[in-house]
Amino acid sequence: MSVPETDDSVLRTTRRGSIAILAFWVAMLGLLYMGFSYVEQRQEAAYVAHAGDQGELVIPRGRDGHFRVTGEVNGQAVMFLVDTGASSVAVSEAFAQKAGLSGGVAITLQTANGALPGRMLRNVPVRASHLGSVPAVVAVGLVGLDEDEALLGQSFLSRFDIQIVQNEMRLTPRI
Repeated sequence: MSVPETDDSVLRTTRRGSIAILAFWVAMLGLLYMGFSYVEQRQEAAYVAHAGDQGELVIPRGRDGHFRVTGEVNGQAVMFLVDTGASSVAVSEAFAQKAGLSGGVAITLQTANGALPGRMLRNVPVRASHLGSVPAVVAVGLVGLDEDEALLGQSFLSRFDIQIVQNEMRLTPRI
């Protein structure tokens, strides 16, 4: 039995309509994705450290309540978690190897998670964002953060005036 032409045209029209509806929803989802990506990028930009009007380093408080800033230890790029309670800059052993930090004096690191074996190096060049390189004490042996993350402690921070106002930390070089 053959299908009448009217049934065939109804099937073609139905298929075209289904494809058009599918294309519409795929386009809508794509637009929503692009819109949300744009909003997320703008929100992330609000958390990037930058130079203030007087040359100070302005570090916005992150969503998690911490202050983070990009920097370098011995020329190796790192993301610092600012820790005003840490006595030194602290990095992992894996990061130390990448940054060429060898030697040092054996120490015991006192952390929130207890004592850890480590080593201490002096006069390691440390830089946070646009601030000039500062010779700092670096403790190697940090655990719990990603390999390219480190703590920015007092061996660096003590050379700056620190002010926290609302959701920003400002590091101003001492004269």
